Amino acid sequence: MACPNCDTLHRRMDLPPHETARCVRCHSVLYRSPDLRLSRVLALTVTCLIVFAIANAFPIVEIEVQGIYTETTLVGAAWALYREGMWLVALLVFATTVLFPLSQLLALVHLIAPLSMGRRPYAVFEVMRAIEFCRPWGMIEVFMLGVLVSLVKLSAMASVLPGVALWAFGALTMLLALVLSYDLRNLWIVIDRTPDPNAARASQSRVEQR
Repeated sequence: MACPNCDTLHRRMDLPPHETARCVRCHSVLYRSPDLRLSRVLALTVTCLIVFAIANAFPIVEIEVQGIYTETTLVGAAWALYREGMWLVALLVFATTVLFPLSQLLALVHLIAPLSMGRRPYAVFEVMRAIEFCRPWGMIEVFMLGVLVSLVKLSAMASVLPGVALWAFGALTMLLALVLSYDLRNLWIVIDRTPDPNAARASQSRVEQR
């Protein structure tokens, strides 16, 4: 493997628990001992999906101006932007706060759930590429920061009551940070140790043909 900072080539070796491999030239961290406790990552991912469902099912905030109450969900806010003609902004809001985070969580469940039971998931390479593609586009934390700034500004003009979804988004931000801190390269170690049923069936069919 190559050092990400100076490109020095190293031979990857198995590390004892809680150990770290560093570059011999620049002493950058190359990799750490793999955390293969998939049940922990699976539990965090499923929890994220539950909190994600709550965050999108309930209103984010409730605003009261001169006796008129207004509330909306995240999808409702994106739909309101679309009706106002800002379809590009609506698409970005929906994609970065709903579509890509949800796709990434579902892809992780698709990978980790079978591996934790000793089975290799289907379309491993395609799903891993999809996760790497979705990671930069999941911007829940950016959305959360924008909502907090908006609430501070709106509080001077109207009565603002945080909704259930706002608290759920706060919890989701912290949970996603824990899930995304997991090094996906560790999954390749588990995948290599898990037998491929398709390869076994293909080998058996070739033996029968002979």
